[in-house]
Amino acid sequence: MNLERTFFVTTVTWKRTPIFRQHASAQLMVDVLKHYAEQGKFVLHEFVIMPDHLHLLLTPAKDISLERALQVIKGGFSYRLGKKHGPVWQESFSNHHVRDEGDYLRHAEYIRLNPARAQIVETVELYPYSSSARVTCSSTSVSKLA
Repeated sequence: MNLERTFFVTTVTWKRTPIFRQHASAQLMVDVLKHYAEQGKFVLHEFVIMPDHLHLLLTPAKDISLERALQVIKGGFSYRLGKKHGPVWQESFSNHHVRDEGDYLRHAEYIRLNPARAQIVETVELYPYSSSARVTCSSTSVSKLA
């Protein structure tokens, strides 16, 4: 696995507003991630959408910076949500460049376990807004299993 451009990213909603507690908003975020992954903007390895933030393990396309990939994700979501909502995101995001396979596996596990650790669900498979649910993240897209 080539991890040269792979990052663990956390981005937080405006004033930590729990907008993703609403099914429609959380599903919209899943759809945005799927859309841009299918367009080849990035490879989405793992993700979890928490009530007021999201964690991503992704590799931007060669011609796209990490900053641009996050701009596309956050901007795409905000646009689809609509202007009536007001500010959606805090301006910045935190990121960690994945160093090696062990680092990748630690961050992937953190993402997978996050909903259970936050006591939102008892088992991660029950959380629908995550790559741990019935969702697969391939090298080109995120697709729900039938």
